[in-house]
Amino acid sequence: MAQFFEVHPDNPHTRLLKQAVALLERGGVAAVPTDSSYALVCHLDDKAAADSLRRIRGVDDKHHLTLLCRDLSELANYARVDNKQFRLLKAATPGPYTFILEASKEVPRRVSHPSRKTIGLRVPEHKVLQALLELHGTPLLATTLIPRGGTEPLNDAHEIRELLEHELAAVIDAGACHQEATTVIDLTPMGEGGEPVVVRQGRGELSALGL
Repeated sequence: MAQFFEVHPDNPHTRLLKQAVALLERGGVAAVPTDSSYALVCHLDDKAAADSLRRIRGVDDKHHLTLLCRDLSELANYARVDNKQFRLLKAATPGPYTFILEASKEVPRRVSHPSRKTIGLRVPEHKVLQALLELHGTPLLATTLIPRGGTEPLNDAHEIRELLEHELAAVIDAGACHQEATTVIDLTPMGEGGEPVVVRQGRGELSALGL
């Protein structure tokens, strides 16, 4: 049964978020608010938790998962980033963008794309999620919370609890999010002199990146 944590969107209670972090550290999957839609998150280094996250979302190992990072310096530990890529990342973070980059050795191979060895990376702007990441101390593995068989992300914590209360360890309710996924941009072609590729147009405006 999922524990339900109601927190203020701008000033979340640290004690409640610490309880959520403890559940993640014990291998749980949580639903958390972001600056786009709600997301499913789990501990990066827990294989069973990552498998549960994929099962709940209904995706296989070819689906790009995302690392939620506190800032660009943390992001750079988990991806190979050249100067040109970094400038584009700096223009768009924090915000509702997910960037596909070549994974560094810090990323377990089982969570990177099996053939491309890439990973999605993101620096979210949501204050509750930033506080959770700060308390957790390392990036969280994540995917947009689109229910199995669905096409739209969920943004209501009570609906999420009702639908997934037997599969999640925690639901963090900070009010409704935007009901739109992130904009996904593949930056790997830039490493070979190419241009960024827009994989999915979501909440993040392309004009902010000059695309």
